[in-house]
Amino acid sequence: MPPTFAQLGVPESICRALKRNGIHKPFEIQAAVIADAMEGRDICGRAPTGSGKTLAFGIPLIANVGQARPRRPRALILSPTRELADQIASELRSISGPITVEAVYGGVGYANQRKKLQRGVDILVACPGRLEDLIDQRAVSLHEVDQVVIDEADRMADMGFLPAVRRILGQTASQRQTVMFSATLDRDVAKLTRDYQHRPITHEVGDATPDIKAADHRFWTVDKTERVGVCIDAVTASGPTIVFCRTRHGSDRLARQFTQRGVKAAAIHGGHAQNRRTRTLKEFIDGRVEALIATDVAARGIHVDSVACVIHFDPPEDHKAYLHRSGRTARAGQTGLVVSLVQNGQHADAKKIQQKLGLHEPITSPRRLEHSAAPARRRNPAQHRQKWRKPRSRASSR
Repeated sequence: MPPTFAQLGVPESICRALKRNGIHKPFEIQAAVIADAMEGRDICGRAPTGSGKTLAFGIPLIANVGQARPRRPRALILSPTRELADQIASELRSISGPITVEAVYGGVGYANQRKKLQRGVDILVACPGRLEDLIDQRAVSLHEVDQVVIDEADRMADMGFLPAVRRILGQTASQRQTVMFSATLDRDVAKLTRDYQHRPITHEVGDATPDIKAADHRFWTVDKTERVGVCIDAVTASGPTIVFCRTRHGSDRLARQFTQRGVKAAAIHGGHAQNRRTRTLKEFIDGRVEALIATDVAARGIHVDSVACVIHFDPPEDHKAYLHRSGRTARAGQTGLVVSLVQNGQHADAKKIQQKLGLHEPITSPRRLEHSAAPARRRNPAQHRQKWRKPRSRASSR
């Protein structure tokens, strides 16, 4: 029988806050990590998005963090994307009590972030680019940070943030606890572990690679002039859909074409201000937008359960991009559909991606999809996050 939060050493005040949020027992990664993290051990964790890792590292931070002085946070969480930073801060605030948790990231003004730092922030959630800007402006000092979490370290590497992460870690307290989470623990992530962690304990949950076959994959030969119509038919039949385009301009154009044909759609990409991206994502989560038209960079911050379908409107760069895009659906044990629109001249690239991922679906003409009811929406995401995100698992900017 899995331990309770109290048995893991979680203070009673945090246990009560968890219960108020409808969280009564720990997920596998939380049961594995919390006790070691509470003791101040360095931890290297492999866990997929949706496994409950935010609370796995967040609960010990809240329990152990010291009180911050103005502009001198005591704990730091590094996030690769704005949206993820916001989600982490929001989730931790729901159980933090008197502990202050704030997020800083690009795409919004500096003034409000500087004001919060001046008041004092116990736990700071930050994207590397904006954090370095604030350090340069002398709005924040990391010298008293003695607890650091690097979340989604593999995506940090993919996005080119590791040099900034290294510079940031070099400014924190020499005697610190360093916790790192990643979907993979090889190459760049392994080097971070060697350089910045002291005898870390490794905890692994879930498969080392995502279960690509959890979704139904379709590859359709479509003429360029037919792509929009085929895409709209798939969205209408499937329910909430994320459509991937290669460029910002292409995303905006496709969103307009959807809207003109009566399908509620919105684009999300790095060219939009952060408040607009946040608003667009919320509209999609709430069901006011049927299709989210995204670029690859923007999609790195999208963590939404109950996405019925992913469409590769423009082909992914490689098999890793296909895997990342497609992983937005068929999450937390749910089913999902992935549709690739393959134009003439793109068949060889599509076959190469299939071969790399062990997919053997034929490339066919578009097939009519059975209409399905959209997956149920969460009326209170904060309260039910733990329930909806439980994975099928095995133990072991700017």
